[in-house]
Amino acid sequence: MELAYYSDYAVRLVNSEEPARGKDSLTSVEAVRGLFGGNQQAARRATEADVTRFRSVRARLRAVFEAADKGEETLAVDLLNSLLLEFPVSPQISGHDHRDEDDRPLWHMHLADHPSNATAGYAAIAAMGLAFHLTEHGVDRLGLCEAAPCRNAYLDTSTNRSRRYCSDRCATRANVAAYRARKRLEAERPERSDDSTGLAAETAQRISASGER
Repeated sequence: MELAYYSDYAVRLVNSEEPARGKDSLTSVEAVRGLFGGNQQAARRATEADVTRFRSVRARLRAVFEAADKGEETLAVDLLNSLLLEFPVSPQISGHDHRDEDDRPLWHMHLADHPSNATAGYAAIAAMGLAFHLTEHGVDRLGLCEAAPCRNAYLDTSTNRSRRYCSDRCATRANVAAYRARKRLEAERPERSDDSTGLAAETAQRISASGER
């Protein structure tokens, strides 16, 4: 498993809340455990106390994405470094799959955490995964969805650094909104043109009438 995979832990936690919509799915132990995905052994460590702790880590991770989204590169790195210092991990080689008929292990690098609680374990993995992604691809690859009021976090893995939305759904919604806005402007322009033409004609008539007098 590539270490950058763990960056999904950070995105998953940050997106458990949608501040602009007033939504927060992180309200129970079950919700906390769901964030661990297939890592059920780690999920079982979660208790009621982790709900509040997870929310605290979530706010700090969102701050990293917000700084990156604003182009505040040094701030994003400083915020992430503070998480790495507080929640350390150790790399570990694991061989849970097999690469040939002889059942030889397919070795992977994993992050071994030594947590005092479920939050510490999750935060350590999320921060390290995000750090790998940041150093490998750049701070500008951390973004927040531009489709208001979404603002979900995402990791830009496009070849030309062009991603602006967290999902195809948000991209479609934003494109439709932009299209409708253009149509409204186009519809207003002829009316303004007609108004200008009418005003000009009226002014010309007044000038002509004044001249005749």
